[in-house]
Amino acid sequence: MRWPASLQGRLGLSLGLALTILWILAATITAVIVRTEMDEVFDSALRETAERLLPLAVTDIVGREDQGMTQRLAPIRDHDEFFTYLVRDEEGLVLLQSHAADPAAFPPYDGPGFRETATHRLYSDAALQDTIRITVAEPLAHRASVAREIQLGLGLPLLIVLPVALAAIILAVRLSLGPLRRFRARLEARGARDLSEVPAEGLPTEIGPLAETLNSLLDRLRGAFEAERSFAANAAHELRTPLAGAIAQAQRLKTETHEPATEARASEIEATLKRLTRLSERLMQLARAEGGRLRMDRSADLRDVARLVVDDLGRASATDRIALALPGAAVMSDMDPDAFAILCRNLVENALRHGAENGTVDVALTADGLLSVANDGPVLPRQTLDGLTARFERANANTDGSGLGLAIVAAIAERIGSALVLDSPRPGTSSGFRASLRLPTEVPALAAKRDP
Repeated sequence: MRWPASLQGRLGLSLGLALTILWILAATITAVIVRTEMDEVFDSALRETAERLLPLAVTDIVGREDQGMTQRLAPIRDHDEFFTYLVRDEEGLVLLQSHAADPAAFPPYDGPGFRETATHRLYSDAALQDTIRITVAEPLAHRASVAREIQLGLGLPLLIVLPVALAAIILAVRLSLGPLRRFRARLEARGARDLSEVPAEGLPTEIGPLAETLNSLLDRLRGAFEAERSFAANAAHELRTPLAGAIAQAQRLKTETHEPATEARASEIEATLKRLTRLSERLMQLARAEGGRLRMDRSADLRDVARLVVDDLGRASATDRIALALPGAAVMSDMDPDAFAILCRNLVENALRHGAENGTVDVALTADGLLSVANDGPVLPRQTLDGLTARFERANANTDGSGLGLAIVAAIAERIGSALVLDSPRPGTSSGFRASLRLPTEVPALAAKRDP
């Protein structure tokens, strides 16, 4: 039998087995003791029967007119006669016997005391100078039958008590482990980035130190992650000013020089600095996605944020490349508008950068909060899709980009309790790429109550 993996199962099984073994052992010992006492009681009854019958038999035999005659006592009514007896003289002649006595079952007289044959337990005694002898017999089967009844009387209650006791043990163990199950449920309900302290009230003293150690570890991890995010955000923020100054100097150098080689070198420097600026912006966005507050106490219409993002990107690129589809009713959500803008911008920029050149990027937001961004292009294998949300991962290493766009979107999706779904080809087509996720939205009726 395989030992249970759960602590509750191990405790219940071990306590149940121990209780069962102890009760069976106790019942067995009790049965042995009772059998010994029972034998003593029956032996005493045999002896007392012989001692009470012998004087009566002597009186009856001495007072007979016909000596040497065998007399069989007739029963008063039908009954089971467990004790039978014979009264014999010194020659072995039967003078008196009970109605159910079988002389063949009585061995020859060999003196007073107890004797046992294969079928009977006997007691013999004598009177009148050993001339009148009595032997009382009891079938061993009778004693065995009584012993079986006693064993059944001891064993049958166990068939009822043991299951009840086992159920009580399981219930007691389950109730005792309730705080541990609640502690486990709190841990399982945590998100991957929730490193706050886990409440550990009511835990047994054996488990309490483990919970304290776990909370201490979570606190150290939270400190380490916060330090990492803070460093990334501060470093990216501090780089913005010197990078802007360096870009301005590179642009000034381009305008002041008349040498083609110097102008080309200045253009390369400018392009590199701009990529570094975008990378620093992505690092700040990633720090915000992983550590900032993404849900607000009030709701806003996500359609307005989507229009602003698309208009801003449309001014920076070809306006006709982005097709925005919005519902007629407001899409109210408690998601932070800045976080939604970061999410939407990264998806659209990713589609513009990696999609087919001059291809249309379809941006759609439905009334139930489904945001999808799709573009045309080659089909990506599933293995590539699964790795796109990793940091600094790009489907095409030759394209410009930081490799952080989808990682930022995935981080925001996880923090708001959603999941980023990547499909290639786009549903209903044989090519392209689509990224979609479900945003937290309010029930339309509740939103209508809020809007005057």
